[in-house]
Amino acid sequence: MSQRHSATIAARAGIAQDPAFGAVTPPLYLTSTYELKAFKQPGQYDYSRSNNPTRDLLGETLAELEGGAKGLVTNTGMSACLLALQLIGPDDTLVIPHDCYGGSYRLFFNLASRKRAFKLKVVNFQLEQWAEEVRAAKPAMIWLETPSNPLLQITDIQAVVALAKEFSAKVVVDNTFLSPVLQKPLDLGADIVVHSTTKFINGHSDIIGGALIAKEQSVGDELKWWANCLGVTAGAFDSYQTLRGLRTLLPRIKQHQHNAALVVDYLQQQPLVNKVYYPGLPDHPGHAIAKAQQFGFGSMLSFDLAADEALLPVFFSALKCFTLAQSLGGIESLICHPGSMTHASLDAATQKAAGIGPTLIRLSVGIEDAAELIADLAQGFAAVQQQSDPTAQASAAAAQGGQSTAGSDAQFRLNPAFTALW
Repeated sequence: MSQRHSATIAARAGIAQDPAFGAVTPPLYLTSTYELKAFKQPGQYDYSRSNNPTRDLLGETLAELEGGAKGLVTNTGMSACLLALQLIGPDDTLVIPHDCYGGSYRLFFNLASRKRAFKLKVVNFQLEQWAEEVRAAKPAMIWLETPSNPLLQITDIQAVVALAKEFSAKVVVDNTFLSPVLQKPLDLGADIVVHSTTKFINGHSDIIGGALIAKEQSVGDELKWWANCLGVTAGAFDSYQTLRGLRTLLPRIKQHQHNAALVVDYLQQQPLVNKVYYPGLPDHPGHAIAKAQQFGFGSMLSFDLAADEALLPVFFSALKCFTLAQSLGGIESLICHPGSMTHASLDAATQKAAGIGPTLIRLSVGIEDAAELIADLAQGFAAVQQQSDPTAQASAAAAQGGQSTAGSDAQFRLNPAFTALW
């Protein structure tokens, strides 16, 4: 395990290590193939799907940050999930949380039901009987997402790890919401950490990528073989961009958290907010566990708008600083409606079971001026308040031509941009 501080590891990733010309920043190796020294004498690298110096540097840095033996960088966060699943087979059971990210749920559900790749058991880790359900399933792998997306629910990693030892199950933790700066699942006993590097690791919303960090070298070697076999490794340029973003991870996270705390304080005082979901709040059900296993509470939060679902467009259209978009973890503040965006692939019953209501809104708080972010939200709430007036509601309905919510939803689902979700 590295003795260096996370700030040093991230900031000095590849710095002053160029053996050719002494470049301070590491070079970008865009080559697809490599020259052999002679016949049947390959060098360290032969083909970039298998190995690439830029990608390897990123993987090594992430492994050091997480305290793992091997880091593998993939072309998307979902391919990182797919890669981890190569460790189990048709006779094995995968346990997943009931409220995981919609894309992950879609992958798990369809691989289990349509491909018979493994057996699937969905468990609510927030209920007292979670251990009994997991024990009865006798899984080969347990997948955790803590904090969860989008309700920021917390799962006790050490408690799950202790149970997993009973049947030698591998514990995989999606650490995307916190990054290795705020949580180190491998130190808590997990076997594998998953990241969508698209998010906080890169932090600039300009690449798509993923990563797996294995605690044991042997597991990392097996995953590396599968990564090459499946062809899910990341490209050199995306790896280079991610390395550049990674170097500012610590100062970014500090500003993200500072702003998030101020936004949470504001939302708690806002009459048009029913409930705020943020582990940093003392009354959050997982607050004590989060405080024990995390180094901070992050900058992701959600809240229920205390207004009719029909007023969501009014709220979103009034915002100027928060951008309505998928994803999270960039320096810019993003806002989304999980029910129709990040978790749209879940049917209505599954969304309800996961606690995703029709007016749930998720925020990824960026590094802009906090006062301006709060003023922006205030502008949105003011617009909703104005439209809540009965006269204004009648005018809005007339302007829509009496279009029903069901009709609007049907039209939304026909949009070609979202066909991949269903």
